[in-house]
Amino acid sequence: MKKFNMLIIATLFLLVVAGCGASKSNSDPTPTTTLDRIKADGKLTYAMSGQYPPFNFFNEKNELTGFDVEIGQEIAKRINVNPAPIATEWDGLIAGLIASKFDMILGSMAITDERLLKVDFSTPYYRSGAQVIVPSESKISGGVDLKGKTIGVVLGTTFETKARELGATVKTYKGDPDAFNDMANGRLDGVITDKIVGLNAIKENNYPYKLVGDLLYTEKMGIAIRKDSPKLLEAVNSALAEMMDDGTYQKISEKYFSADIR
Repeated sequence: MKKFNMLIIATLFLLVVAGCGASKSNSDPTPTTTLDRIKADGKLTYAMSGQYPPFNFFNEKNELTGFDVEIGQEIAKRINVNPAPIATEWDGLIAGLIASKFDMILGSMAITDERLLKVDFSTPYYRSGAQVIVPSESKISGGVDLKGKTIGVVLGTTFETKARELGATVKTYKGDPDAFNDMANGRLDGVITDKIVGLNAIKENNYPYKLVGDLLYTEKMGIAIRKDSPKLLEAVNSALAEMMDDGTYQKISEKYFSADIR
C-alpha cells in the first residue's frame, strides 16, 4: 500500500513538471532586441528638440511636426508600428538615448566622429551646412569677420563649436527661434545655423536678415541609434532606402523645401 501511494505521488509530480514545461514553451518569447521590443510595444519613439523649423517644431495646434517628424512617421509605418515623436532639449538628446528614454534621435543631428564614439548613425537622410546669418545692414561678410562678434548658436551643436573656433563671443540658446528673436532685438551680431533653417526663418517671419559668405562646412545628418541596437539600425536603413527609391522621401522633402534635400 505504501509503495502504491509513493507511485501515485511520483506520477503526479511528473505531470506537474510536464505541465509547467508545456506552459513555458507555449508562452510568448521575451523580446531579445530593441527592434523586438519596439514591435511588441507597437510604437517607435524618436526624439528631437522641437525648436528647429521646418525640420521639427510645434504648430499652432501645439503638435510636433516638420520634415523630421514625417520621416519618422514613414519609418514607423514600414516597421509596422505607431510613430511616437518626443521633444526634449538638444543638449540632452544623446544622454537620453543612451539611457533608453527613447529608441532613436531623429532631429537633424549631424554625423560627427565624436558622436560616433557614443552612438551609431543611420545612412545620411539629408545634407546641408552651417551658414552665417546677420541683419541686412550688417558689414559682416562671412566667417572671417566673426572674431569678437556676439554670435548666437544652439547649445551643444556643431555650430557652437565652429563659432568658438572663429573667435566669436558665443551666446547659446535652446533653439534657433530664440536666437533669431534676440538678433532682431539687437542683442546679437549674427547667428550660425543650418542654411535651410535660416532661409526658412527669413521667409516665414519676414526677418530683415541675410545669409553671408560660403557655407562654413557641410554636414550629413543621420538618425542616432544606441550601439546595442543593430537590428533597429538595419531596419531604419532599409526603410530609408525604400523611401528614397519609391518617391516617398522626395514627396516629403518637396512639401517642406520645394526641393529634394538628400
